[in-house]
Amino acid sequence: MKPAPHQSPQRQRGVVLIFTLIVLLILSIGAVALVRSMNTSLFNAGNLAFRRDLVNQGELAASTVLAEFKTGALSTSASTQNDNPALNYYAETLSTNAQGIPTALLGTVANPIAGANGVAIYYVIDRLCEVSGPAVASQCVESSAAPLATKIQTTTPLTPAAATVYRLSVRVNGPRNTQVFLQSTFSRED
Repeated sequence: MKPAPHQSPQRQRGVVLIFTLIVLLILSIGAVALVRSMNTSLFNAGNLAFRRDLVNQGELAASTVLAEFKTGALSTSASTQNDNPALNYYAETLSTNAQGIPTALLGTVANPIAGANGVAIYYVIDRLCEVSGPAVASQCVESSAAPLATKIQTTTPLTPAAATVYRLSVRVNGPRNTQVFLQSTFSRED
């Protein structure tokens, strides 16, 4: 047997190493993008949770106002004929900004309601009338007088008396400078 001639070792080219590094770089970029996307999603979910909490706490203003109109200081028609700034009540329609928020709500409002976790609830009530004084149909917004459905057979349908419409506007200030604005209308026969 003849010994094999001595061959010099082949040079390694490193092509596989270059492809591996490129794939590793692409995977790293994808992982960073995924982490950033998750952080953004969590941030947005947190903001939605803040907003939902503020809306829920803002409903406290509605229950407070309705109690004032049922049995409190605004329970009589005479008490709603003139402004009562101590109760954040105005007998005339308040001026609003372009979004329909009363400008009085954007400034300092008396008697805020303290919510949970440092939340402050501000509200104003305005009667949707052009002037103070007794509610007059020609100068006030009134609820529609639709016929009531009755189970009793009558020849004339029963219709409710027209009721004056009031607007409740609420601003809720929460943590991290969050704000929510809510608005609702309700009516009461005067």
